[in-house]
Amino acid sequence: MIKKVLTVAGSDSTGGAGIQADLKTFQEYGTFGFSAITSVMTMDPDQNWSHEVTSFSPELVAKQLKSIFTGGPLAAVKTGLLGDVGTIEVVKDYLEKYQMPNVVIDPVIASKGTQDLFQSENVMAIKKNLLPLATIMTPNLVEAAILAEMPPLENLAEMKIAAEKIYQLGPKNVIVKGGHRLGGEKALDVFFDGRNFEILENPLFKTDFNHGAGCTFAAAITAGLAKELSVFEAVVLAKDFVAAAIQEGLEINQYLGHVWHGAYNQAQNRMTSKNNQPSIN
Repeated sequence: MIKKVLTVAGSDSTGGAGIQADLKTFQEYGTFGFSAITSVMTMDPDQNWSHEVTSFSPELVAKQLKSIFTGGPLAAVKTGLLGDVGTIEVVKDYLEKYQMPNVVIDPVIASKGTQDLFQSENVMAIKKNLLPLATIMTPNLVEAAILAEMPPLENLAEMKIAAEKIYQLGPKNVIVKGGHRLGGEKALDVFFDGRNFEILENPLFKTDFNHGAGCTFAAAITAGLAKELSVFEAVVLAKDFVAAAIQEGLEINQYLGHVWHGAYNQAQNRMTSKNNQPSIN
């Protein structure tokens, strides 16, 4: 049976991050994706690609969720950019009402290209409403420092401390993403389940074509959980999925490049000939 999964996040019209990245990732994992859009991020080429976030009302987000959940609970849900406290509370209500078993919270409160995302009241609302419901939390280095109330994280030891502090806020598991900000030759992430640490590493690809990597990673974990992988198994597979996506990233315009969500499965080789099509009797 095809698993149904949900993303509640912002829209990126360039297709690299947010809702678009999540749905592409869900498809690559063989799951069926639903989406509730919380906001639209636009980038202005006439203003040196400056970013602007336009949020939807909590009432509109609630209407989308009502439509989505009409068929009953889903296998997993991922949250990304939520926009404001009202929307965070709406999402919390739906997660509780349907007793969602697999909840991935990607706390989009710090992102390249915009300063609009960090709002202290949103951070407090995420801590209060969403962290206690999370199967796993997936902050980057900047977000982890904000959530753990620490100075900027600069090494592996500090990432571990932040993971422990975030775990104490309620999520069942935490992975702090090191990414390119940590420096070095490896892409290091720290996974913590409340008892043990696991250090995950891949080669660090020195590329600027990595827009959407964080969203894609969280979406991959979500789809993996929906397909009944353990949390750690879902994280390991997601890291490999994103590594392939970054390695085969592509230039979109003169301002940025995106990860290629089809890289892991070599999606560019699908549907290349009529001979590959199933016959219709």
